[in-house]
Amino acid sequence: MSSTSTETVRFDTKIAVLLREDLEPWQRLNVTAFLVSGLGPTIPEVIGEPYEDADGVGYLPMFRQPVLVFEGTKETLKAAHARALSRALPRAVFTSDLFATGNDRDNRAAVRAVRTQELDVVGLAVHGPRNAVDKVLKGARMHP
Repeated sequence: MSSTSTETVRFDTKIAVLLREDLEPWQRLNVTAFLVSGLGPTIPEVIGEPYEDADGVGYLPMFRQPVLVFEGTKETLKAAHARALSRALPRAVFTSDLFATGNDRDNRAAVRAVRTQELDVVGLAVHGPRNAVDKVLKGARMHP
């Protein structure tokens, strides 16, 4: 599709990030970046083609569809996490413990140390069919 097209593209899938509403602004940005970083390598079809400007300078490819960001209460996150698991959707999780770690090894160890039902989820990214993702996000609202 050319960049001048006015045709709306509707994707069959959805990429969504759900953040806990009590996060500080810097935490929201940090958590979102970490969460979506797991989707591209795991689900290559979400990545578009590389970019190039009019001078031929190349840029890395990005997601081929929008990433929708939502927010909700601690309870909303807990319920969404459970629904994402029950639907076996590809997901990334960010727990409150990760704010105290400084590297990937320690991040993975922090998540591994806590049972699934006890995770203090502050962020969740999911990808899947639109209706399945919508059901996971039940009770969440679009991030302002």
